[in-house]
Amino acid sequence: MTKRQPYQTLWICFLLTVLTGKLVAQPVNRPTTFMLNAGLLQANKEKIRQGDQALQTAKRSLLAAADKALTKPAHSVVEKKKTPPSGDKHDYMSVGPYWWPDSTKANGLPYIRKDGQINPERFSVEDETYLKNLCENVQTLAVAYYFSDDEKYAQKAAELLQVWFLNPDTKMNPNLNYGQGIPGITEGRGIGLIDTRSLANLADAVQLLKGSKAWSNQDHIALQGWVKQFMDWMLTSPVGKDEEDEHNNHGTYYDFQTVAFALFLDNKALAKQMLEQKTLKRIQSQLKSDGSQPHELARTLSWNYSVMNLRGFFGLAQLAENVDLYLWNYETPDGKSLKKAFLWLESYADGEKKWEHQQIKPRHLEEFTDLEAVARLKYGLSQGTTAPNDSFFVLTNSLF
Repeated sequence: MTKRQPYQTLWICFLLTVLTGKLVAQPVNRPTTFMLNAGLLQANKEKIRQGDQALQTAKRSLLAAADKALTKPAHSVVEKKKTPPSGDKHDYMSVGPYWWPDSTKANGLPYIRKDGQINPERFSVEDETYLKNLCENVQTLAVAYYFSDDEKYAQKAAELLQVWFLNPDTKMNPNLNYGQGIPGITEGRGIGLIDTRSLANLADAVQLLKGSKAWSNQDHIALQGWVKQFMDWMLTSPVGKDEEDEHNNHGTYYDFQTVAFALFLDNKALAKQMLEQKTLKRIQSQLKSDGSQPHELARTLSWNYSVMNLRGFFGLAQLAENVDLYLWNYETPDGKSLKKAFLWLESYADGEKKWEHQQIKPRHLEEFTDLEAVARLKYGLSQGTTAPNDSFFVLTNSLF
C-alpha cells in the first residue's frame, strides 16, 4: 500500500458519507424547554418526519403563521411618544386599563376606577402591545424553527430579541417601575407586572433557538443576564414585592414569571423554593374547597378572570414538573386543588348551567377549550365539549 492509499480510502469514505447522508435519518434532537413538553416536541417532530398527516397539517399551519411573523417590524420601548417619569424612554411604561378621568373634576384628576371597562388611553402608550406581540411572535418563530430547521425563523426571532433586550440604543431597562400608572394617583404599580406575564413563554421559546446560526451562545448569555436583573428586581424592589403580595391572579402570574425565569437561568433550586413557599400557599388562599375562586368571582368579569387565573395555575403546574413537583394532583389539607378548580369551571363551560356571578361582557366559552384539553390529558378525563384545533396546541399540547 502506498502512502497515498490511506488518505484515498479516508476521502472515499468521506464522499460516501456526504453522498448518502441524506438517506440516513439523523436523530431528532430533544430541546431544553421547561414549559413546552420537550419529549412531546421531540416525538411530534419524529412523527412528522415519518409522515403523520395530522401533525404535518398542523406544521404547515404553524409555518404559515411564522411566515406572517417574518414580516413584522422589530419594535422597541424607545418608540413611545410619552416619556416615563424617569426621563428615560428605555423604561417600560403602561396605563392602568380600568381607570378613567373623573368627569366631576375639571382636569379629570385623580382618575377613578371602572372595573372591566378599558379606557382607550391604555393604548396611547404602546409598550404593552409591542411586548405582547413580541412574545407571541418569538414563540411562533422559535417553534417553527424547531419543526422546520429553517434558519430564517431563528434569524427573525433573534432580531426581535436583540432589539427589545440587547441592543444598547433600543433595549428595555430590566424593571417595571412605571407599569399601569394611574394619572393623579401613582406613576406605577405592582400589578403592572401582569403586563409581562408572557415573558415566561418567551424565555421558554428561546431554548428552541439554541444551536441556530442566528442565536449565538453570547446572545443567550446576554439575555440570561437581562432576565436575571429583571427577576432580581421583581424579588427585591418595592413594586415587585407589592405584586408578590397580591392574593388573586396577579400573585399567580408573579409566581409564573419568577419560576419560569429561575428555570431559564438553570436555577432549579430557586424555582422549587418559589413553588413550595409561594405557589402552594396561593392554592390555599385563592381557592375554596368546592373549586371556586372567590377573588376572581368578585370581579365584574368574573368568568374571564376565573379562567385566566386557572390558566396561570396550570402553567405553574407545567413548570413544577421540571423540579419533580406534581401540582396537578396536589391537595391542601382542607381539600383545595387545581383539579377541583377545573371541574367547578367545567360545570359552566357548556353554557347549560347558568353563570350567576357578575359578567359585564359576554362569556367566550371557547377560552376554556384548551384548558379542558390539558385537563383531559393530565386527569384522564373524557373528551370535552370541543377539541382545540389550533396548530400550536396540536403540536405542543401547551396553553402558552
